[in-house]
Amino acid sequence: MTRGVVFDLDGTLIDSLPDIAAAANALLADHGLAPLPQSQIGSFVGMGERVFLDRLIAATDLDVAQYDALMVEFITHYKSSTGLTTVFPGVMEVIGALKAEGYKLGICTNKPGVPLAAVLDALDLAKWFDVIIAGDTLPVRKPDPAPLLLAFERMGATQGVYVGDSDVDAETAQRAGVPFAFFTEGIRTKPIDAILHDRAFDRFDDLPAICLDILRPI
Repeated sequence: MTRGVVFDLDGTLIDSLPDIAAAANALLADHGLAPLPQSQIGSFVGMGERVFLDRLIAATDLDVAQYDALMVEFITHYKSSTGLTTVFPGVMEVIGALKAEGYKLGICTNKPGVPLAAVLDALDLAKWFDVIIAGDTLPVRKPDPAPLLLAFERMGATQGVYVGDSDVDAETAQRAGVPFAFFTEGIRTKPIDAILHDRAFDRFDDLPAICLDILRPI
């Protein structure tokens, strides 16, 4: 039996919203527009860069006719915005503990590959994971279950848990038929009780016990 734990990234392993907001506001500044508050920008996150940009355009006077050029500009800012991002407390200790217990570890995120590689490099995180699925690894993205299922397939995991912070992650896990551990301190836009989950936690120290409880030997 091979046990696997796959994590969402933004709002789950890392507190990246300050950098995401900085990238979005840099794009707005390029076009002479006022910045948006971080809390509002957080409500745009979770479905990948195209939905993010759609929501940013809808909330501002950015010109939708320049969509492709705006996307290039945004990704340029996004991939260079890593200096404000931090790992959530307890994450590194828990990752080490899970590895020591023999778990395979993965990341499944809607973050596109270029900014994903940049932030993983800045935080020296990639070395801890057996598989990393970016938002553009497949033609589809979460909440389509295919990226999450691919992560478990590549790890060779016969049992697994998905750890995330949003309703998108919850739906992905449900559609993949995988238990969902819900980190409640991330970038969620819905109340905790409105997000379907098997377990919820607000401290990473609690995650190993949750994984052990969900993935008991059979």
